[in-house]
Amino acid sequence: MPSRIVILGGGFGGLYAALAFEKALRRRDDLEVVLVNEDNFFLFTPMLHEVAASDLDVTTIVNPIRKLVSRVRFFCGTCREVDLERSTVRLVHGDDGHDHEVAFDHLICALGSVTNFHGVPGLERHALTMKSLGDAIAVRNRVIASLEEADFECCASQRSRLLTFVVAGGGFAGVETAASINDFLHEALAFYPNLTRAECRVELVHSGDVILPELRGSLGEYAQRKLGERGVTIRTGVRVAGYDEGRTVRLSNGESFEAGTLIWTAGTAAHPLCSSLPCARERGRLKVDGSLRVEGTTNVWALGDCALVPNVARGGFHPPTAQHAIREGTHVARNVLAALDGRAPTPFRFRTIGQLASLGRRTGVANILGVNFSGFIAWWMWRTIYLAKLPRFEKKVRVALDWTLDVLFSKDLVQLRAATRVAPPSEAVRILAEST
Repeated sequence: MPSRIVILGGGFGGLYAALAFEKALRRRDDLEVVLVNEDNFFLFTPMLHEVAASDLDVTTIVNPIRKLVSRVRFFCGTCREVDLERSTVRLVHGDDGHDHEVAFDHLICALGSVTNFHGVPGLERHALTMKSLGDAIAVRNRVIASLEEADFECCASQRSRLLTFVVAGGGFAGVETAASINDFLHEALAFYPNLTRAECRVELVHSGDVILPELRGSLGEYAQRKLGERGVTIRTGVRVAGYDEGRTVRLSNGESFEAGTLIWTAGTAAHPLCSSLPCARERGRLKVDGSLRVEGTTNVWALGDCALVPNVARGGFHPPTAQHAIREGTHVARNVLAALDGRAPTPFRFRTIGQLASLGRRTGVANILGVNFSGFIAWWMWRTIYLAKLPRFEKKVRVALDWTLDVLFSKDLVQLRAATRVAPPSEAVRILAEST
């Protein structure tokens, strides 16, 4: 009977583990691999802010998982329970939420992270986030809806609130989101005759002294200066302390102001399922050894945002970034195969290649192998590198085409609403009768 490997999560770590097993399954028939993910697609999150700002079409940065793997079995659903004693997982899917109990020989946890609101009042209910495709669509819809409402809003105080957009968090996600929204507003205002640039405010709130602390040094200062020149207000050394009724942003320094939109990018936490596992954890993340095996287990592995991965070469821990998750996914697949074959797993070793951020308007910052880049060349590197990393040639072509069209035409102002109206039975009968 083949050994069954279950992978929980289809983000960067889980997908690249599945792709590594996909290659192994070409030459082995003693394996069965099951990939579990809530969505039936893989989301390329580095380009998420470009969807929010209408630079890219919604579907260009997602890949159907079934087009990426054919030998690996795919289960579109969620994991509700893991029983380590019995080596089983309870998977749930379908409109009725029916469940399946699936046994495993090895379990790989690549569950990722969820938004952490840190208990700040009003955030969970009223703030928008930027972690999923739905989040990006919601941000885009909110920005466009605010413009539409404000264009015919006769009350100046309401117009000010509607046209104030706050992004909390000065890391990569926050900076790129703020820059993209700012560019979108600059271009969209040409189609709203009653609005002016002076009325639109984009505010970036960051608890540190300089934004983009991951890049350290002058690049953060450069990014801060560039965004400031383009009209983005940057508040450093302060946190969002509350968002009252989705109208008033309160800051930790006692200041408050009205804002119709608050986008929260300032905190993440390990997936809640991790807390239910009887395993060692630190800061909510599963503790693993150098080989990515969960401490105290023999057949459970973890990687990515939900794991605390030690850096065996330099000490400390590997950061939860996409480039690390990709390598961790490939490495954990090799180690699971080694364990099945009776070989010793090897420690995970990887050194960050570089980090990049887009600042909009063909400007960016990058640190590649310790060398700093800024301006157009950094922006070009951002697009080139991420385009190369995007899975499947078809999607690369679609993204490149969207970028080309973005140069030639203005951004799309269409709101993407998913709600549909279902006719009541009596009306449905009438419509059918009239059509026959």
